[in-house]
Amino acid sequence: MTTLSLLAATAAAPTSLDPVQLFLDADIVVKLVMVGLLLASVWVWTIIVSFTLRMRKLRGETRRYEDDFWQAENFDRFMKERGKRDVPSARIAQAAVGEWRRSTKGEVRDPEALRGRISTAMESQVAAEADEISERLNFLATVGAVAPFVGLFGTVWGIMNSFFQIGAQESSSLAVVAPGISEALFATAIGLFAAIPAVIAYNRFSHMVERYEAGLHRFSDRLHATFSRQLEQR
Repeated sequence: MTTLSLLAATAAAPTSLDPVQLFLDADIVVKLVMVGLLLASVWVWTIIVSFTLRMRKLRGETRRYEDDFWQAENFDRFMKERGKRDVPSARIAQAAVGEWRRSTKGEVRDPEALRGRISTAMESQVAAEADEISERLNFLATVGAVAPFVGLFGTVWGIMNSFFQIGAQESSSLAVVAPGISEALFATAIGLFAAIPAVIAYNRFSHMVERYEAGLHRFSDRLHATFSRQLEQR
């Protein structure tokens, strides 16, 4: 490459990074990697926003239901009116009441066995509620773990392509390989852009689910104590 051509390449070189141009100039494989990572990032932020709103609503509804539940003067009437609400606490109470009614149709011969069945019914429902709430969080964990390596694959492919250009043009000038390397490193940047929010959100949301599940356990323990007192009075 002559001095004149080097000056021309320098004059035509961009003076600042242009992400759109980096994407357009990238190899088809690197483009596919970038598109996949961008789609994953969009889905990650969709989950973040929707999960935040859902948990805020769920905590409010659960708190109101449990307050009304413990303040109810007529338990049977409360369960008929609000026992089937779309709230985890309501479904836990319904599971306990269902087991209580099935087991007390006749004479209760083994109160301890009944206590155990009520406890098992509520624990099973608590686990089901926690699994249902955290179902979409697996995607965040997957993106957080995989996205950097997918971006690295795009980077490796782009650098391999840059070395191929060195051999094809028989020149090791930085002007020849720099664009390809920039495009390749941009894939890693997008991978990190997708992975970092996913990891932070997963850790935060997992903690939120654990706290919510602990609250459901406290509700079930208190309800279990209520049924135990009723058994002692029979």
